[in-house]
Amino acid sequence: MQLNDIEKLAELSRISLSKEEKESFLFDLKNILAYVDEIKEVADKTPKKEVGELRNVMRGDTLYEKPLATKEEILRNVPDRDGDYVKVKQIF
Repeated sequence: MQLNDIEKLAELSRISLSKEEKESFLFDLKNILAYVDEIKEVADKTPKKEVGELRNVMRGDTLYEKPLATKEEILRNVPDRDGDYVKVKQIF
């Protein structure tokens, strides 16, 4: 990073800077970039997480030999019905 880089950034940003401001920004940006380099070094040295074996943790489907309840057993427990249909309140 050099002074002409700061001047280019100021031009792109459409701001005018004095010579002291340019030098101050140059100093600040050099410090920021040095700090980013330090972070990169530390990030490269940290151990990577190892990915373990992938496996399905969902339980399998269970097939039943016979239904849990018959249609009549279910319809016997509904409060209101019309033949083989369950009656519900009209919502519209």
